[in-house]
Amino acid sequence: MSAISTDDLLNGYINGIFPMAEADGTIYWYSPNPRAIIPIDTYKPSKSLRPVLNKKYFDIRIDTDFEGVMRGCALPRASEPGTWISEEIIASYTALHELGYAHSVEAWREDRLVGGLYGVSINGVFFGESMFTIESNASKVAFHYLIQLLKLNRFALLDTQFINDNVLRYGAIEIPRDEYLDQLHKALKLRRQFNGAVLSEL
Repeated sequence: MSAISTDDLLNGYINGIFPMAEADGTIYWYSPNPRAIIPIDTYKPSKSLRPVLNKKYFDIRIDTDFEGVMRGCALPRASEPGTWISEEIIASYTALHELGYAHSVEAWREDRLVGGLYGVSINGVFFGESMFTIESNASKVAFHYLIQLLKLNRFALLDTQFINDNVLRYGAIEIPRDEYLDQLHKALKLRRQFNGAVLSEL
């Protein structure tokens, strides 16, 4: 099966749909109802995470190993029987990354990638895709810095697709699809950039 074109990916996202691969490699497009989002302005780090943040235990980098983050996210998990991130999905999003639309927030320690997340950025929207962690708290710290980046760059919407225990810990809520599409179309009109350099202001 061939990779999805970057045009198809971008057209899907701006219309509220996204792809996932099944175990046999077949790719389907989804538009959940309700849709899960994470309100950017109301996020607060948990009390247990604050000491980790204060100690700056991880080196946070932006877009230095995008494919490495995707492959980390594709690793088998004890709670999930398979992965929706196929080789075709990796190729498609890596191509989108090379065009400047897909980004990774990475947690490194001792020059080793130990966690992170990736997603798609279009104007005022960040579409979160997946995260992984090898060391405790690595993905939580990466998410914390994603939120700071989105705040500093004045993003309006953080889409997280489906509700689950992982995104609930970050404050995810569900809204009706029609409401999501309304927020999406408004946020897409905003001229915003995913500029990782703003993190140096923190």
